[in-house]
Amino acid sequence: MRILGCLFFVAVCFKAAAQSPQVPHKMQFADLTLTIRDDARREIQKDVDALTASPKHFNIKVERAKTYFPLIEKVFREEGLPDDFKFLVLQESALIADAVSVSNAVGFWQFKDFTAMEMGLRVDKEIDERLNIVSSSRAAARYIKKNNTHFNNWIYALQAYQMGAGGVMRSVKDSKSGAQHMEINSHTYWYVKKYLAHKVAFEDAVKGVGQIQVITYENKNQKTLTDLAKEVTVDEASLKSYNKWAKSGLIPDDRKYSVLIPVNGEQPPNVPQEVLASNRVPSTDAKTGDTKPSASAAKKLEKKKVNGILIVHAEEGDNPTKIANRAGVDLSLFLKWNDISISDRTPSGQHYLLGKKRNRAEVAYHRVSAGETLWSISQQYGVQVKRLRKFNKISGDADLKPGMTLWLNANKPKNAEKTVAPTNVLEINKNETFAWTTDAPAEPVVNTQQQAKAAALDTVSTKEVEKPTAVTVPSDSAKVETVSPVVSNTPIPEAADSTKNLQAPVENISKPDSTAAPLIEVVVPEKKTEHVVQPKETLYGIAKQHNVGVMDLVKWNNLNLQEGIKPGQVLKLSDPQPVANDVSTPVTKAISVEHEVKATDTLYSIARKYNVTIQELMEWNNKKNFTLTVGEKLTVKPK
Repeated sequence: MRILGCLFFVAVCFKAAAQSPQVPHKMQFADLTLTIRDDARREIQKDVDALTASPKHFNIKVERAKTYFPLIEKVFREEGLPDDFKFLVLQESALIADAVSVSNAVGFWQFKDFTAMEMGLRVDKEIDERLNIVSSSRAAARYIKKNNTHFNNWIYALQAYQMGAGGVMRSVKDSKSGAQHMEINSHTYWYVKKYLAHKVAFEDAVKGVGQIQVITYENKNQKTLTDLAKEVTVDEASLKSYNKWAKSGLIPDDRKYSVLIPVNGEQPPNVPQEVLASNRVPSTDAKTGDTKPSASAAKKLEKKKVNGILIVHAEEGDNPTKIANRAGVDLSLFLKWNDISISDRTPSGQHYLLGKKRNRAEVAYHRVSAGETLWSISQQYGVQVKRLRKFNKISGDADLKPGMTLWLNANKPKNAEKTVAPTNVLEINKNETFAWTTDAPAEPVVNTQQQAKAAALDTVSTKEVEKPTAVTVPSDSAKVETVSPVVSNTPIPEAADSTKNLQAPVENISKPDSTAAPLIEVVVPEKKTEHVVQPKETLYGIAKQHNVGVMDLVKWNNLNLQEGIKPGQVLKLSDPQPVANDVSTPVTKAISVEHEVKATDTLYSIARKYNVTIQELMEWNNKKNFTLTVGEKLTVKPK
């Protein structure tokens, strides 16, 4: 009985080990999230089971993939094609170099001759680059990307690989251009479901290093494979088996060809060190599953981390493909780590993560600023967007409000309002129209009654007012003016109407009679003179925050509206050289003035200089837009 029990246990274990990978309800493909319905799951699962039914044949394909995939991945990174498309080559040719289909499609990626030549491959009696894994993979990447320009949808680009872009356009009724989510069901084209079966079957199996590795070597001169085998000290037969594209055994010098050289772990080929270095692929961290940057890329990267994750900063002219290449990581993983698509803009200075975002941040909470999004906060702290939504019980960016406390490593506590002191937030009345300019402060109106009352007050010594009494200003008061320090022998005006209801005690002030008004000191925070631009901030938001005009900011900081503002830029919040009000004798007869435009001039600054409106300037000079040319003469008429 014990023997039977042991045999039964071994049989169960063997069956479990041999079980095919299961098709999930949801899976990622390129930058798409696919929801797989049950009817499609059953179809795809049948194909997965068929692919894995024979362990012997399955493992042969796995070993081929481990040999060739590093080369394909490198090409796809350079071309900006999502890494997931590498599984398509298993579907097309099972990675057999000289595979030929019934329709006479040839090679790794099954190109017909005219399509191959259209994509830049050489196909003739001597050379057939369809049999070259590097050249044909580059052609396949460009062909798929070309198809995607019609659809902006990688599923349709995949489908077009088999039936052509025109066929997809005729068969697809509902356009899903730019979609991030798609449903796979029984009506989905068979070729797409067949591909998904290959991805499910091989995705986990092809991880790791293969038994046979190859490196690419670009020829500089014409030579035979026989001569090359001697030069690099490898077996000639083995070299020829990996380079069937050179039909005559001759490598011509009409262009650069990637020659594959098999590598024996104990005896590396006799090639320059830079060739070996250029063939090294990124390794994977066993604990986190993150792809480590290649050695050459790691030297160039900053040693900065966010939440324990290495980061890289975008440079001028960058895109996701360039950043991934510079970091030496897989493009599809890079897009996934940063929750972006291949077509997203990458602003200069923005940092991007080189590993998976964590479930929790290193700090407890973040105070939301105007213009921030869940994505920008997620990038800043290296924490998953879905965790931010869960911690704070919110659904998206619409729930974010300036000044809101966003919890980053735990659920929002019930006493959150008491835990974090609230910050005053400027609320904007949406019914108001935004003033592009701000009115100059009006001259104060002197109240003779208040002057008389103020004159009745005793002189207050400077020492007595060195410690002003703080008064809390009600939130509904429209304006709070700064009270100048009280100087001896200076009349003290009565408090403004908006603060008459404040009953603050004032010490050491003698009152000669009951009619004298109390002295009130209002402590007002010092007005900022500069503002440091934060990510996602706009001129409009900054102007509203500091109660200044947008065009004032433009003038004070000599800004170019076409270039905009950048994070970290320091903006002045006041005119560094205020224009003094000239008091001159009135002119008996007003005449028109001709103003010559200077490099720093704007319509706003000119209008302000001559105390006219921008609209009047445009009417007087028949201008249709705000553009000014240096040296242009503008007529300014008297008012």
